[in-house]
Amino acid sequence: MNQFEDSFININSVKILDSLAEGIYVIDKEFKIRFVNKAAYQITNKKPTDVIGQICRSLCKSDRCEIGCPVTEVLQTGKNVIDMESTLQDNNGNLIPVLLNASILNDVDGDTLGGIISFKKNRKSIFSGYNSKENMYYGIIGKSKKMVALFNVISEISYSFATVLITGETGVGKELIANAVKETSSRNKAPFVKVNCAALPPTLLASELFGHVKGAFTDAKNDRIGRFEFADGGTIFLDEIAEIPIAMQAQLLRVIQDGTFERLGDSKTRKTDIRIIAATNKNLLDEISKNMFREDLFYRLNVVPLFVPSLRERKEDIIYLTKYFIEKFNEKYGKNIEYADNDTMDILMNYDWPGNIRELENCIEYSIIRSKRADYICSCSLPSSLRKKDHCNQNLSLKEIELNEKTETILALLRQNNWNKSKVAEILGINRSTIHRKLKKI
Repeated sequence: MNQFEDSFININSVKILDSLAEGIYVIDKEFKIRFVNKAAYQITNKKPTDVIGQICRSLCKSDRCEIGCPVTEVLQTGKNVIDMESTLQDNNGNLIPVLLNASILNDVDGDTLGGIISFKKNRKSIFSGYNSKENMYYGIIGKSKKMVALFNVISEISYSFATVLITGETGVGKELIANAVKETSSRNKAPFVKVNCAALPPTLLASELFGHVKGAFTDAKNDRIGRFEFADGGTIFLDEIAEIPIAMQAQLLRVIQDGTFERLGDSKTRKTDIRIIAATNKNLLDEISKNMFREDLFYRLNVVPLFVPSLRERKEDIIYLTKYFIEKFNEKYGKNIEYADNDTMDILMNYDWPGNIRELENCIEYSIIRSKRADYICSCSLPSSLRKKDHCNQNLSLKEIELNEKTETILALLRQNNWNKSKVAEILGINRSTIHRKLKKI
């Protein structure tokens, strides 16, 4: 038995620690986990034999590992950490919202051996320390490592007028990133013009971008300036840049190269001084290989590439985003929802969010509208597409169903599974005809 283990046993009984409802990790000065209690195993589903001896950072994968390790904090300051809001990763890679406490562990002589981390699942207090507005960067919410790195790049290029290409999946907030690029630049007071290239047919798009003269086409009854001309001295944001027809891309390339263009139906060359920010959810290299996008245009646009990570790549930001959207829709609908309960947050944190932030926003709005609770969102208010991910009812035995109002249970499962009787029968381990028979009695 080494000094650490001997001192630990002299200080606390293993049986006492195992009786606690909070998870306990005891960590030595090398940040290796030396003891795990039963509650920690129950919360994270990680066996003590798989945990002991591991570096805590590689095991817990807490968001606090990146922004301020609680063990380091107590070792440096000597002050305990109390109710720090964070997340831990369970054995399946799912994020668990928790409240952390940390304190120094000393031996009988007062010498520091390491630290003790205690944690429990976070419930209402998950939102108490999260001020969504304080965690904004020019309207963008995020404190994850990837988002902070993105914000740093935006700040670093603030003095530049270089062309920016923003990429990322649909719904990640590329327009917000474009806004931040503009707001941090010296042109933040100059015109900022936005064009959705996918929303306009090719002939109208050319007119919108470059303008036209009277008689250029059937409905051209007057001269009209285009967006490039209107944005002179400022910034233009070309969203869905991959949707510009390849025949028009040469005109765009010319504007980027020397700032010149002609209005439709006009031979007069005009100049404009603009900064171009472009965005797309497509892989432009793939589009080039399919002859749908010009390679030279890609390299002209891709001077400063900014990649916006998907929500599933920065799940620690879901807490901040959920808080923000709850506040937003409380104001819109006159509600006073304070938080999402623990079951709801478990679902939100572990869903893949193919629609990213836009999907999360729609989800919270839907839940606020449907919520029967005055102060919080429960999982029953979530869209069915998310509740399918909640398997809490899928291990019910027939005996449990009998004890728990079987008709209501069956109806709840049917709603979660789009009224698929065969699937619900499989979940419950009963015949499909049994479900059909019970439904007839309703």
